[in-house]
Amino acid sequence: MKYRSAFDIIGPIMVGPSSSHTAGAARIGRVARTLFGRKPKKATICFYGSFAKTYKGHGTDVAIVGGLLDFDTNDERIPHSLTIAKIEGIDIQFVIENTIVTDHPNTVKICLEDNDKELQLVGISIGGGAIEIIELNSFKLKLTGECPAILVVHQDQFGVITAVTRVLADYRLNVGHMEVTRHAVGKMAMMVIKVDQKIDEQVINEIEKLTNVTQVIKMVE
Repeated sequence: MKYRSAFDIIGPIMVGPSSSHTAGAARIGRVARTLFGRKPKKATICFYGSFAKTYKGHGTDVAIVGGLLDFDTNDERIPHSLTIAKIEGIDIQFVIENTIVTDHPNTVKICLEDNDKELQLVGISIGGGAIEIIELNSFKLKLTGECPAILVVHQDQFGVITAVTRVLADYRLNVGHMEVTRHAVGKMAMMVIKVDQKIDEQVINEIEKLTNVTQVIKMVE
């Protein structure tokens, strides 16, 4: 991984107990909250690898829940996030996965639920506060936290990708990176599009109106 500055190595300012290690966990939780779009009623958090062994001592649990509460990494409420989540009526469940070996030791799976909505996300904490989101609702992807991005869920049909990129071109948004993944030919698919400029809501609204597009999620990585 290429670091752009010393701050990438040191990591962002983070409420303790383990600043560098825990910042990534908080960011993963906050990305899950952003993608879910609202406060969930239930969150099941599965820890793998070293996360499963050290999450309590390093405060990984309170950091992820803090992120789910939409707290930034330097928010002083993070050490109390489990209590706050309980007060706000969020059912938090932790699962320790000791038998499954993952590609990265600091791996967490977050499953969020509401009355009519579910989301499953897998993220890894690379170090220094850097993260990667590697799976969303069984779609493989890679979100790293470096630029504005949109996720477009759509039917795998001819012309959808062209229609989406045409909207971006109309608004003079330059695509820096794009990935497309699908479950099967003609079935559900997802585009991950990273751009160089801020994405206005009008852009999202136009993409949502396109034929065969079922959901558009905007996030600043």
